[in-house]
Amino acid sequence: MSPIPQEETATMLRTFPDGFLFGAATAAYQIEGAAFEDGRRASIWDAYCRVPGAVINADNGDVACDHYHRYRDDVALMKDLGLDTYRFSVSWSRVRPDGGPINPKGLDFYKRLVDELGDAGIIPWLTLYHWDLPQALQERGGWTVRETSDLFTEYALDVHDALGDRVVNWTTLNEPWCSSFLSYTAGIHAPGHYSVTEGVLAAHHLLLGHGQTVRELRARDASLRLGITLNLTGAEPADPTRPSDLDAARRIDGQFNRWFLDPIFRGAYPADIVEDIRSVDAAAIEALAAATQPGDLDVIATPLDALGVNYYHNEFVGGEPDPTPPTPGDAPTDRHAESPFPSHEGIHWHERGLPRTSMHWEVQPEGLTALLERVWADYAERAGTALYVTENGAAFDDVVEEDGEVRDLERTDFLRRHLAATLDAAEGGVDVRGYFYWSLLDNFEWAWGYEKRFGIVRVDYDTGERSPKASAREYRRLIAQRAIDVPRAGVVTHP
Repeated sequence: MSPIPQEETATMLRTFPDGFLFGAATAAYQIEGAAFEDGRRASIWDAYCRVPGAVINADNGDVACDHYHRYRDDVALMKDLGLDTYRFSVSWSRVRPDGGPINPKGLDFYKRLVDELGDAGIIPWLTLYHWDLPQALQERGGWTVRETSDLFTEYALDVHDALGDRVVNWTTLNEPWCSSFLSYTAGIHAPGHYSVTEGVLAAHHLLLGHGQTVRELRARDASLRLGITLNLTGAEPADPTRPSDLDAARRIDGQFNRWFLDPIFRGAYPADIVEDIRSVDAAAIEALAAATQPGDLDVIATPLDALGVNYYHNEFVGGEPDPTPPTPGDAPTDRHAESPFPSHEGIHWHERGLPRTSMHWEVQPEGLTALLERVWADYAERAGTALYVTENGAAFDDVVEEDGEVRDLERTDFLRRHLAATLDAAEGGVDVRGYFYWSLLDNFEWAWGYEKRFGIVRVDYDTGERSPKASAREYRRLIAQRAIDVPRAGVVTHP
């Protein structure tokens, strides 16, 4: 009698395109520490962390991961992982403290870091601004005034003077939605203000500084690859047949995505959202109109080589409240928070039963594929701008086991599924050329302080010791094979 065929699960390899970059990302204030060493002066986050109730446990970035002193060890970790590229940010407060003259010791740190990366064969991917505005400039109006755009461009050119011969990939801003509306309107991030007018002015001056910097850098060196990174989302209606749900999704998409994509790629703010904001705060739109000088939008729309897409989760919204709404993802601090969306009345978040991270964010890898497809089709393709996933990651409640290992299976699965989702987009015709996991290291997570861990490398905040987690080992394996192995069910074998 013949043996009964047995069904087993095998795997197949899906190979990433030639030249696809595998990387990891960090930000200066979140990892460097050395907050007041070698001439660095206070940023808005140094000040905000000292506001009572603003950050959980009154945590701050004074020491953070001590990367300023441990950067050689951290680059060795990157090399061991096989990273092609490393995305880091430069601290404006270290390079031009208080927004004033150049601090040579501050620039020297980034020279050493870039040299170390070069020796390790890792491509440096430099971000000029990741939210750490010098506090002295905030006291002169911060991003709500035009002067800050000009000073940002001057600072950027100083960094280029020091590193332009060794760095090709330059990102102007990281997530200007966060450093405008989350910071100046919602009060959730530094400087912690509550003003719609300040939010729209900050957004405009951030984008103006971006456009000016791209123009100046391109005039200096046409071989540079210049871009910006936006945090983007898929705004989904709870019921696509209900007009109020569709309108809620439209307004989230407009205020989160299109408020930045449209001026960058189309040279105009989205007209529907301008009117939505005007209906709730006409003074904010009047202030924006007064601040927008002739030619500003042309500068903002200066062509880009690269658009960084930061994706963590989608927004599932409706026009009516959900009887059992999801837990908000904001840090449960003692400080009051407003909505970051100027037009937010009648928008309600809904639960749909997807898995969630410890930040209460939905896990939806297919949302990344859809987002990349949408941005490519609606904006980047016609502009000839390549896409990169410049941040994607998850916080989970890690457990250090008796043998010292962190077997973070949920994060490992998250990483694999989002890499596969990125590959889905590439195979579908999207020009997406790289993926940066957020984050290389556990770090200071803004208003959450040190409560949430995103890293594939664990940091012991008492000793500074680094320990790669299971997710880091899996990422190293996938990078080495430059492919992802996925289940292929239904393979029949005969014992």
